[in-house]
Amino acid sequence: MAGVISSALPRNPVGGHVPVAGGLAANGLAYARTMGAETVQVFVANPRGWATPTGNPAQDEAFRTACAEEGIPAYVHAPYLINFGSHTVATAERSVLSLRHSLRRARAIGALGVVVHTGSATGGRDRATALAQVRELLLPLLDELTHEDDPYLLLESTAGQGASLCARTWDFGPYFEALDAHERLGVCLDTCHVFAAGHDLAGPHGVAQTLDLLVGTVGEGRLRLIHANDSKDVAGARKDRHENIGAGHIGEEAFRALLAHPATENVPLIIETPGGPEGHARDVALLKKLRG
Repeated sequence: MAGVISSALPRNPVGGHVPVAGGLAANGLAYARTMGAETVQVFVANPRGWATPTGNPAQDEAFRTACAEEGIPAYVHAPYLINFGSHTVATAERSVLSLRHSLRRARAIGALGVVVHTGSATGGRDRATALAQVRELLLPLLDELTHEDDPYLLLESTAGQGASLCARTWDFGPYFEALDAHERLGVCLDTCHVFAAGHDLAGPHGVAQTLDLLVGTVGEGRLRLIHANDSKDVAGARKDRHENIGAGHIGEEAFRALLAHPATENVPLIIETPGGPEGHARDVALLKKLRG
C-alpha cells in the first residue's frame, strides 16, 4: 500500500531507486514510502562523476536503523563511469577508488549489495585482455570484503552496446571465471538490458529460458537482485531505454513469469522506470499484483 514500507518480507520484495538529496533517511525513505517500497536502492555518490563524498553519520545511522527495523533490503548502485575494462589508465584507477568507496559506504548504511556495470573493452582491446585487467583491479576489492556485514558485489550486464564485456547470460561465465567465482560475487539482472541484448523475455518460455541459462552459467544462489524495467525498444535492439512496467515490449506476463520462477525466490525487485512518484507507485503496485 502506498505510504507504507512493509516490515513483512514477501517472496520478492518490490521497491525502487530513490533520490537521496537532502538525506538518505530524510528524503530517500520518505520517497520510498510514497511508492509503497519494500526494498530500496540508492546512490552514495554522483552517479556521473568520480567524487567520493563522506556520508552524514546521523543520516547513515537513521537509514540503517530504519531498514533493519522495518525489514527493508537496501542496495547501492555504483557510479556509471566505472569501467574495469578501460584502456585509459586514469579511468581504471578511478574505477578502483570509486567502487571501493561505494562498497565501504554500503557497509556503513547496512546495504546488502553494490551494483556495478560490467563495463566494456575500450581502445580496440580484445575481451581476454580486458578481462585480465578486470581480474587485476577487481579481485583485490572483492578480497577486501572480509567483514560479515560487507555487501555483495552485484554485476549488472549491459544492453550490448559497443564492446560490452557482459550482455548475454553466458557472458557472465568468463567474467565470473576472471574473478575466481568469488564468494562475495553475485548478479543483478536488469530485465531491460538483457532483453535489449537479445534475450526475448516476451517470447514463449522466454523468461524461463533466460533464467535457466543464467543459473546454468553462474550457479544457483548468485542472482541476488533484479532491476525490473520494461523496454521502449524491441528485443535485440541494444538500446538501454527503460519503460514503465507493462507499457513496453516486455509486457506484464513476462514479469509475472519472472516472479514465479524458482531462480528468483527471495530476490528483491528494484524499478528504475520513468514517471516520478506517481508512476513509480503504479509500477510497484503492479509488480506486487503480478507476484500474487
